[in-house]
Amino acid sequence: MSIKKKSVARDWVESIIVAFILAMFVRTFVVQAFKIPTGSMRPTLLEGDLILVNKFIYGAKIPFTSYRLPKVREPQRGDVIVFIYPEDPKKDFIKRLVATESEAVEIKNGTVYINGRPLLDTNFSRRYYYNRGDFAQEGQKIVVPKDSFFVMGDNSASSQDSRYWGFVPKKNVLGNAILIYWPLNRIRIIK
Repeated sequence: MSIKKKSVARDWVESIIVAFILAMFVRTFVVQAFKIPTGSMRPTLLEGDLILVNKFIYGAKIPFTSYRLPKVREPQRGDVIVFIYPEDPKKDFIKRLVATESEAVEIKNGTVYINGRPLLDTNFSRRYYYNRGDFAQEGQKIVVPKDSFFVMGDNSASSQDSRYWGFVPKKNVLGNAILIYWPLNRIRIIK
């Protein structure tokens, strides 16, 4: 009789261990949940929104190494990306990708210009962008260095972003925000 109890207990323990390993694999390489802490991405993301981030699309980082899995595609302008904050590696930030390497960024009269042309995509044209910080002075064109990105919050008035602290190294990118899953009344694909 005790042998049967041991096998039931062993089955439970094995099931829990397998479930844990699968969950860690999915979280590390496929998709991870994040909570939005501030209003820097309003109106796209609100404080308290719970989101899912696709980690495999840009090539998930392999823990404890500098290697990545193969990527599906490169990050593109307009993507809402989660990345390791360049000034504090213990923090993850979320912003919209504005420019990639070798592109010149300028903000004039509330409009973002890339290589002298205004961004007319609705992700950018419906917002007013302020000239704030060391990397977005009036009349200043900033060229994005190799293997880096320029990012900004959708709520330009209250976002600490590339305008203040510079560029996001490509190696710091964790993934692409894809879905708000909580609260229920805000469930939607992130654009």
